Amino acid sequence: MSAAQPAPLWTPDREFIDNAQITRFQAWAAQRYGAPADGGYAALHQWSVENLDTFWTALTEWFDVRFSTPYEQVLADRSMPGAQWFTGGRLNYAEHALRAAATRPDEPALLCVDESQEPVTVTWAELRRQVGSLTAELRALGVRPGDRVSGYLPNIEQSVVALLATAAIGAVWTSCAPDFGARSVLDRFQQIEPVVLFAVDGYRYGGKEHDRRETVAELRRELPTLRAVVHIPLLGTETPEGALAWPDLVAADTEPEFEQVPFEHPLWVLYSSGTTGLPKAIVQSQGGILVEHLKQLGLHCDLGPGDRFFWYTSTGWMMWNFLVSGLLAGTTVVLYDGSPGHPDTGAQWRIAERTGATFFGTSAAYVMACRKAEVHPGRDHDLSRVRCVATTGSPLPPDGFRWLHDEVRENLWIASVSGGTDVCSCFAGGVPTLPVYIGELQAPSLGTDLQSWDPAGKPLVDEVGELVVTNPLPSMPLHFWNDPDGSRYHDSYFDTYPGVWRHGDWITLTGRGSVVIHGRSDSTLNRQGVRMGSADIYEAVERLPEIRESLVIGVELPDGGYWMPLFVHLAPGAALDDALRNKVKQTLRTQLSPRHVPDEIIEIDAVPHTLTGKRLEVPVKRLLQGTPLAKAVNPGSVDRVELLAFYEDLARARG
Repeated sequence: MSAAQPAPLWTPDREFIDNAQITRFQAWAAQRYGAPADGGYAALHQWSVENLDTFWTALTEWFDVRFSTPYEQVLADRSMPGAQWFTGGRLNYAEHALRAAATRPDEPALLCVDESQEPVTVTWAELRRQVGSLTAELRALGVRPGDRVSGYLPNIEQSVVALLATAAIGAVWTSCAPDFGARSVLDRFQQIEPVVLFAVDGYRYGGKEHDRRETVAELRRELPTLRAVVHIPLLGTETPEGALAWPDLVAADTEPEFEQVPFEHPLWVLYSSGTTGLPKAIVQSQGGILVEHLKQLGLHCDLGPGDRFFWYTSTGWMMWNFLVSGLLAGTTVVLYDGSPGHPDTGAQWRIAERTGATFFGTSAAYVMACRKAEVHPGRDHDLSRVRCVATTGSPLPPDGFRWLHDEVRENLWIASVSGGTDVCSCFAGGVPTLPVYIGELQAPSLGTDLQSWDPAGKPLVDEVGELVVTNPLPSMPLHFWNDPDGSRYHDSYFDTYPGVWRHGDWITLTGRGSVVIHGRSDSTLNRQGVRMGSADIYEAVERLPEIRESLVIGVELPDGGYWMPLFVHLAPGAALDDALRNKVKQTLRTQLSPRHVPDEIIEIDAVPHTLTGKRLEVPVKRLLQGTPLAKAVNPGSVDRVELLAFYEDLARARG
């Protein structure tokens, strides 16, 4: 094969293609809706973006989406932002998530695993019963449609029950993982003013117990809108005064009542990283998430009632919401609460084996860590049920593809996927009927007109450009919380190319139709798949009297690693010794999370800024990636351009 046409690493056989749901969908849509019967995925994708109304109509019929009130129009307004989907229609996300309870009540809906790695089963009937009980209790507390309900919770059964009960009422869910410090949580929850807080007393991670009762007490003090706090005794502690006990709220045998809400009714609030201030509170709709996740999970991930869906995630990452939506496909969802590498790096493979996972999702960083640690999953575990290993969080390097192929098995579908919290979905990723090429995502997703554009808005093929989406998606944000004129939403995605979504990734769209992701085109930190804000780090570090100012940069390395140095401008008289380094690290670990601790702390003379006083994050990142100074920044936009030579020299010294 030539360099332009490399050999695929994996090609699905005829049986795999014929058994894929997307194959059956295409044949059915060809008969019913005029989709192309021939031409495979490329033809189906082109039809889906050229006939948006018809595609989404077909999708809702294929997955039997239940509109209690019929919709009037699929896409009443195509403009971005502001597209209006399935106007007039009413439905409920949680009702769809629990549908399998009617036909398969005694089969597992959830398999819950902690660091003991012994799965605990929750059946569909039991899940529906608990949701029914909690829904009634929340209504009794006065929770109404549109009220916000928050969770300070790990990836456990109770989190899923709380989310589904919230959605059943038409209230709005939001969550943070319990390794977030109080300040990080309050920066998020104070924006949306929740009326209920579900909170654990602590969590177990890396073989240790982490007591969070003091943090929960601080959240209670600082969230004045709370009407109720629900105590979940994961560590076995007593219910604190004034809180409600979780077991009391899920004890009744009650059939859930599902509030029928408009398609565009808010389902949950997710958060951006907070790079330039408070995290953006991103609101997504019940209907938009329902249909987008049915598409992704049913067609792209090829999940159905016989599958077991495991993705390593925490409740502070959009992949947790995506994982829970596996219930929409009637799939058994595997929840793992614990460290990804406890008691050893191979932990996730062991969980995949013990739960019989058919689809295993993880971070690209975990795959590379396994490779470095010389883990042998295919040799040491029975992974015969795993059809697909998917990765996200950062691009999977070519060596990661090869390692999965060599160390899991040769006949393995490898799906590197890429999307964003902003849409809680994938712009590009897995397609079960297409070949896999090393270092590439298989294709853009259905209904997604993904393109690579140059600065003038010209589409590029086989060249690096900005990732843009030129048509609306149902799961795009309704709005940001506390953004009354929509300006923050507009400026986040639509200020570069009017009416076109610019995501902030560098990509190449190949002539074969596959996609290569090159990393962030902005300065968002992205560690182990979790996007984090530099603003959080600055706020914590610069409270220390020894630190005058700081600059944190996340650099994607060619080998798939990630280097996150923190540059510090010290106060007069301070010295960057081991004591101060440890103080900085401990501050970040306790106030934010272990993920926020930098790889290196480096002293600098001063932090470079733009002329308007903004820290020069993106140009410094480019310099550290080896971009020449003349191409990395416009010198006329910098307050002290002489400061930048340091970063150019550092990149050269690091090789």
